This record gives sequence, C-alpha cells and structure tokens, in this order.
Amino acid sequence: MRRVRGCVFLTGLLLAAPAMADASWQTVQNDAKGQTVWFNAWGGDQAVNRYLDWVSGEMKTHYAITLKIVHLADAADAVKRIQTESAAGRKTNGSVDLLWVNGENFRTLKEVGLLQTGWAQTLPNWRYVDTDKPVNEDFAIPTDGAESPWGGAQLTFIARKQSLPVPLSDPEALLSYAQKNPGKITYPRPPDFTGTAWLEQLLLTLTANSDALKVPPDSHTFNAVTAPLWDYLDKLHPLLWREGKDFPPSPARMDALLASSNLNMSVTFNPAHAQQKVASGELPADSYRFGFHDGMIGNVHFVAIPANSSASAGAKVVANFLLSPEAQIRKADPKIWGDPSVLSPQKLPSAQAAQLKKFIPDGLPKTLPEPHAAWVNALEQEWLRRYGTR
Repeated sequence: MRRVRGCVFLTGLLLAAPAMADASWQTVQNDAKGQTVWFNAWGGDQAVNRYLDWVSGEMKTHYAITLKIVHLADAADAVKRIQTESAAGRKTNGSVDLLWVNGENFRTLKEVGLLQTGWAQTLPNWRYVDTDKPVNEDFAIPTDGAESPWGGAQLTFIARKQSLPVPLSDPEALLSYAQKNPGKITYPRPPDFTGTAWLEQLLLTLTANSDALKVPPDSHTFNAVTAPLWDYLDKLHPLLWREGKDFPPSPARMDALLASSNLNMSVTFNPAHAQQKVASGELPADSYRFGFHDGMIGNVHFVAIPANSSASAGAKVVANFLLSPEAQIRKADPKIWGDPSVLSPQKLPSAQAAQLKKFIPDGLPKTLPEPHAAWVNALEQEWLRRYGTR
C-alpha cells in the first residue's frame, strides 16, 4: 500500500512540474505585454537587419511587445554603456534589455555580475536546443544560464572560381598564394571580431602549444606561444592589399572588394554567407566557401539580459521566440540570412525537422574550439602594438 501511494505521489509530482513551468512562463508572458525591449545587436549586415525587422513585427503582432533594434558597430559599445550605467546607479532601468554577445564581451559582463543568470534553460523552447553544441559555455567560460544560444558560427573563407580555383588548404598555401598574387589578400582590422578570429585561427594552426590557448594567456609564456603567429604575419603583411598598411574595417567591405575583383578572398563567420550573398546578387555567381583542411574555429553566439534590464520579462519572451523552430528555420535559410541553427532536428516535429535539415551546410571542415576568451584582448593589444600604427 505504501508503494502504491508512493507511486501515486511521484506521478503527481511529475505531472505537476510541467504545469508549474507553464504557469511560471505564463506569468513571464503576462508581465512582458506592453513592454518595450531594446535589443542591441551587431548591425553590419543588411540580411541580419532585415531578419531582425521581421522579428520585431512578430513580437508586436503576437506578443504585444515593442522590440527596438539598436544597430551596433561593435558589441563592446553596449558593454561599456552597461558598465557606465551600472556605475552610475542605474540598477533597474538600464538602456539595454537584450544583447547579442559572446566571447570577450560576455566574459567582461559576467565576471562583474552585470548579467542575469539562470534563466536560459527555463525558456520553453530550450527543449529544442542541440545540447551537443557548446551551448553551455562561451569561449571556454561556463554560461551559467546567463546566455541563450541563438546561432552557430564558423570562420569561413570566400573566393571566386575565376581568381582562386583551388581552395587554400593551410596558412602556408595562403602565404604562397599571396606571394604569387600580391595585393589580393587581406583581413579585417582587429578589433573587428572577424579580424580577431583570423588571428586566433592562424595562432591555433601555427603554434606548437595549442593547449596554452585553453586557459587565459600567461604573461611569462605569451611571447613564446604567439611567436609563430607574428613571424607569419611579418612575412604576409607586405603582400597584402595596400601592403598591409591599411585593413578593411569589416567583412562587408571585404565582400565589396571581392565583388569588384580588388580582392581575391573575403572572410565571414557564417558558412552560408557566400550562398546568401550570391542569392542576393551581392557576390558573383562563382563565389564559393572553403576552410583550411585541418579545421576552422567555430562557436555559438548568444543573447544575454543585463542585470539592470528594465524589461527583462519582455527580453526573455524575445529570446524564447529566437529559439522557436519557426524563427530558427527562417534564420537558417540562405535566402534570408543563412545563420546556422542551434536546434537539433531530432527534437523537432518531422515537418519542421525536414525544413531545417535543408538548410544545414554540408562539407564543412572540422570545427576547432575558440581559445579562452581572455586571448581576445591579449591578441588585439599585441596586434595593435605591432601593426596598428603603420
């Protein structure tokens, strides 16, 4: 009799848990109605901006939330604003409610307690997330539920068949190509995040001590670990566009230079970027993607809620919508954005799974993990010291 009662009690708990979760989420949705959510997001790509305009319309129509997009040149600008407002005593009425963030910027905010934690896994659409992806850590730093995954990324090169018919397999092949085609290769100027990723990619490939990149840089060993990178760049820079004395400010500028044949290669953090830009007519039809044979660095990008958000309920509803199968499938479509999904097709209804699978890029190189977030600033500062004033 005790065993039966115990089973009945346990069953009651199991049934009550989803009901409690549903009731809790309903409270969040009720609190979110009528709120204005200020979403600070990188605005350097028109496909991204058009997608966010669509998200804004959906939030207004279906959730009574006014979503305002603040287009950033660099997420670090919003990070500084959050820090400044917190220092000025704005503890509950900050100007940033939701932030597109990862890496060093996430680390900066999390270490000083300026992000809400423990909320990401409570989103109803978390159940669709592919937890085999690195969705619980960001540049080797545990997220602790302070970030909700939004999309995948992998550093990817773009070239045209007419000028670079054979993909470059490694840094030495890239250097050899630059020697034969001076002025046709370059990379975005750090601290553009893609330019910094270029440095990380080369460092991962060239250093003899890749394990050192899994932890914060050690001032005693930094020079030895990074020496192969600087030796390589010293050889490469005179062969670059404008002889390495100037660098494009962004991947978008590199795309334009590639389209006009002023460059023979561009770079992106989106494996579907070339396909999307060909479809929109912004890149020539013979454009294609490639990566180094031994792999390219990749990560997951997230959205986070500052601790002083004035519309945190609305921000959670937006983050949950960004994880919805509808929003993720639309985002993954190269004709719209082409940003890789963080959802697992195996967790979706069959029809949605089939749609999503159509947009999963195939033939990608192995994904290499990003170095620890602390390497971002260390590499950027050393790059600026060596090359930034030329």
